[in-house]
Amino acid sequence: MVADTLLIVDDEIDLLAGLKRLAASSLDCEVLTADCGHKALDLLQSQDVQIVLSDIRMPDMDGMTLLQRIRDEFPGTDVILMTAYGSIDQAVKALQQGAYDFITKPLNHQQLFHLIGNCLERRHLLQKNVILERQIKAQRETGRFIGQSPALSQVLSVIKLVAASNISVLITGQSGTGKELAAKTIHRLSDRGDRELIAVNCPALPEAVLESELFGHKKGAFTGADKDHPGLFAAADGSTLFLDEIGDLPIGLQTKLLRVLQEREIRPVGGTRTRRIDVRIIASTNQDLQEKMRQGQFREDLYYRLSEITLHMPPLCSMCEDIPLLAEHFLTRYCRELNREPKTLSPEAVRQLCQARWPGNVRELQNTIKRAVLLAPGPVIQPQDLALEDNPCTCDETDMEALLNMDYRSAKDQALRLFSTRYLTGLLKRTGGNVSQAARECGLERQSLQHLLRKYNISAQQFRTARS
Repeated sequence: MVADTLLIVDDEIDLLAGLKRLAASSLDCEVLTADCGHKALDLLQSQDVQIVLSDIRMPDMDGMTLLQRIRDEFPGTDVILMTAYGSIDQAVKALQQGAYDFITKPLNHQQLFHLIGNCLERRHLLQKNVILERQIKAQRETGRFIGQSPALSQVLSVIKLVAASNISVLITGQSGTGKELAAKTIHRLSDRGDRELIAVNCPALPEAVLESELFGHKKGAFTGADKDHPGLFAAADGSTLFLDEIGDLPIGLQTKLLRVLQEREIRPVGGTRTRRIDVRIIASTNQDLQEKMRQGQFREDLYYRLSEITLHMPPLCSMCEDIPLLAEHFLTRYCRELNREPKTLSPEAVRQLCQARWPGNVRELQNTIKRAVLLAPGPVIQPQDLALEDNPCTCDETDMEALLNMDYRSAKDQALRLFSTRYLTGLLKRTGGNVSQAARECGLERQSLQHLLRKYNISAQQFRTARS
């Protein structure tokens, strides 16, 4: 993330130097100065400036003219004007012409820097919203996963590699991590993607009913079988069959499923003839199948048939970077579905979401946002509207479980990101967003700490706002 730049414009040289010194020590941004409007425009041509703080009364080009030039030539730059106490009418006119705000002289430095900080925070939120809306639109159009974390990127790279083949895939992971979405994505990206994915929830049906559902039955095979039923394997011929929660499949059906996978043919219940099928199998489980094999509850030969490739879905706690994007996606979705006015998440609410443990993973986050949309009294969702337990996520076995399913380089990068994000946010929370104090406490140079904050997209301003 590139550092923000503030340009201060004033013809009083001493005031200019003093403001630059104070701003550099109080704000997380680079500070430039110009003693006239023409020099300011030259700097704007050569530098990427986010905010211009300009006096209104200057000899060669007054602040109102400079404002108009900036609005015409640099529309992405915000302008704050400084004016004498008796020029309020002129300041109001400046707001009407597009200035972000104004402040009267003599300057209250604390008020001035709070105003500049709010302007920067507003810019960051707008930029994030644009990016989020762009990404959410792309995700909605493609039906893909929402997120860019290393853990999710690792999953997506495996999905792309295996999708084009007919290899069997076993998807593992905790409840709510998106195993079904992974199965749908593999199917959609495969050459079978133009056909319907057939899914069955293995623990939802009794063994006798599930056998009939999977393999079909002939008329008269049992009481109530008044006509032939082709079954889900037949329905998935030429497509993909998704066996959700395969760990709950009864042992008797495991034997019959193994035979189907070996022979690539099915025989309906009550039938005497077999039928050849071309079905790709994707299975999922939130259980430890190897432990079930040791206990004799899952066939070892079936396990190896199903797990030609194993894809592990990481828990949400190991994908902190994806939480704001997911939250914004669910927020937009439920405001629309529940017929609520558009709502936004406060920076403090986003920070609390990122620090939560999420034992229920993405599904729990989804329910949390849905509840907040329903119950939040105002247009901005605050931390208290989320009703989260005060049980922040820490670097624990959950993180390690996800890391062990990555290659070493990706796991190392993810572990460093998790540690750095949590360390830096904790440090800023303790120091109330004071970067200089935080740098002293952690033993880094202020510039080095600012570099880390930009690298991990952490805004110190959020913590200053939260404390005030």
